This record gives sequence, structure tokens and C-alpha cells, in this order.
Amino acid sequence: MPIKHIRAICLDLDDTLWELGPVIEQAERVLQVWFARHWPRVSERYSIPAIRALRQQVAGRFPGQEHDPGLLRRATYAELARDCGYPGSLGEEAFAVFQQARNQVMPYADVHPALPRLARRFPLVALTNGNADLEAIGLHRHFAAVFAAAGLGVAKPDPRAFQAVCERLSLQPAEIAHAGDHPQHDVAGARAAGMTAVWVDRGHHAWPGGLPPAGHVVHDLMELVALVGA
Repeated sequence: MPIKHIRAICLDLDDTLWELGPVIEQAERVLQVWFARHWPRVSERYSIPAIRALRQQVAGRFPGQEHDPGLLRRATYAELARDCGYPGSLGEEAFAVFQQARNQVMPYADVHPALPRLARRFPLVALTNGNADLEAIGLHRHFAAVFAAAGLGVAKPDPRAFQAVCERLSLQPAEIAHAGDHPQHDVAGARAAGMTAVWVDRGHHAWPGGLPPAGHVVHDLMELVALVGA
């Protein structure tokens, strides 16, 4: 049965509009090739798994900054540079290489037909814990606003992230539906903030037993179009 009471839609990005894992893995490979060409001592000393491990170590030095993946990657690449005898300032250059590759996403097949239909019916807002660039990806025209955790200073499921969407749209939480793939960050977070939560379950996964039932469930964005009557 379609949801009738909403006036706007908030969408997660990573693993909701595209699959994130292969994108990150490809970006890591692109960066490793770049290291071999420009910072050969880094590629000689650090494998991709070793860089991942270093990133986890670096994250421990930035308590309270888990919501800012760009900060953590920049710091990781700066440390790689210094450890291998290069200026730490080159970390920014490495991050730019990674980020360009990170934005080479492949949206799910339903995304391109669904977004225009949703955007014609409702204001669309993106709310992400990641740092994908919708303008670089080519989807920004469908969205009235984009909120990333790094810019907000908090990440989902913190209710302040969802409140920022309400303030931007001048709407009450109950007037907004948030759709995303993550049971805790998206569904439980949106529900706690007072929004209508929609689980985008592309893989037909089992719902985590420790959480209340998802309620609204769709398996792609065209099902979301039907659910909200767009």
C-alpha cells in the first residue's frame, strides 16, 4: 500500500544507489598503480591490505572523527608519504587520485529511471555517511540538497543528521521518508528521528534480530517509486 503522508524523500547513497565494495577496491588498485609510478617506495613497502591496516591505526588517532572518511584517508596517505621519505603534503595529491576513482560508480539499473520520477513528485535529499560526489557522478540534478557526515559533523544514525534534512526542507520528520540499505544507520536511525523508514534490501538479506521489524521494505528504487506513489 502506498505511503500517502510524506512530502519529501531522503536517500542514502552507498549500497543504495550503487554497490560500494567494488568501487573502493578499484579505487585502491588505481591508487596503488599511481603510487608505483609516482611514489615507488610506497608501493614497494605497502600492499593494499597494509594500507588498509594503516588506515585503521590512523583512525585511532582521530577519536570522534569516524564520520569523516576523507580526513582519515588524507592522514593515512600523508603518513605513507612521510614513512617512505616523501613530503607529507603529497597525501592530498594521493587522496585526489583515490577520490576521482571512488566516484567512478556504476548505479544500479533501476536508479536512472527511478530518480527522475521521484524528483518530479518530491524534493529529494541525499544523506550519506560516505563522501561520494554526486556532481562528479552525474546524479546531482535530481537532488535538492546533499548532506554528508563529514560536513554535518555527525553520521547516521545520529538523529542530528536527519534533523539537518528536516531543517533544510522546512518539514517535520513525519513528513519525510528516508530510504537506505543499512538496518541500523538508515532504518533504525530514521525511525528514531521520527521519519518514515524504508529498508532498501537489494540482496534479500535477513533482517537483524536485535532490531524492531523494518516495516516498509523495497528491493530496488522502482519499488520505492510505487511505495510512495511517484
